[in-house]
Amino acid sequence: MRETTAIGTSGTTASKRTGTRDRIVRAAAELLAAGGREAVSTRAVSSAAGVQAPTIYRQFGDMRGLLDAVATYGFAAYLRDKSTRERAEDPVEDLRRGWDLHVGFGLANPAFYALMYGDPGNRPPAALEAEEILHGLVQRIAEAGRLRVGVERAVGMIHAAGRGVVMSLNAQDPGDRDPGLSEATREAVLVAVTTDGSDEAASERTGRDRAANRAVGLKAVLPETGDRLTPRERGLLSEWLDRLVGPAQAKIG
Repeated sequence: MRETTAIGTSGTTASKRTGTRDRIVRAAAELLAAGGREAVSTRAVSSAAGVQAPTIYRQFGDMRGLLDAVATYGFAAYLRDKSTRERAEDPVEDLRRGWDLHVGFGLANPAFYALMYGDPGNRPPAALEAEEILHGLVQRIAEAGRLRVGVERAVGMIHAAGRGVVMSLNAQDPGDRDPGLSEATREAVLVAVTTDGSDEAASERTGRDRAANRAVGLKAVLPETGDRLTPRERGLLSEWLDRLVGPAQAKIG
């Protein structure tokens, strides 16, 4: 009986702690959406959430911890939509849809987007998860043999271009925005990093281009070889494939 009572009390305490944390995050998120990063101060969050300032620090460590939690909270719906949507049969079309979803979120939620991507020195967990999803989309294109450049370089180019579009458009008044900027940038990047899967397009590529495309595709599935290759052999093959792709295309940097 005594043990049952202890467990019940502990559960109640944990539930109360979770409820307080959620209330603080929601209050901070509302302040962020209404007034931007400057509106999210310890005093304002404390007042809006109905807690004392020390409670915030006990829950999140510091203001950076709270802001990371707010970014994750604001990005949750986007991540849910992006990770659960049905895949397109064409991996390039799947990436195209992912781009549109990303830009759409950024334009609809500028304060959350700036919180996630506006500080180069800090990447909240939600931003890292979004990058992992992008990596998966690009990896799928590579496995289909339709990537012109290495996976890491393609991810870097797409991520940089997408962030640039959102940041540029959010810096303008809605009435002054170029409605075709996102689509034009998206298609320019896709042309730079992917190939047309048609037989006609394939026949127009040079032998060197075709070899590079196949090298990118083979490297993408190299981890699936299991124990058929030793780690040393796998590393050597990876180096050779990078050389076929070309140093300017294989990696970032």
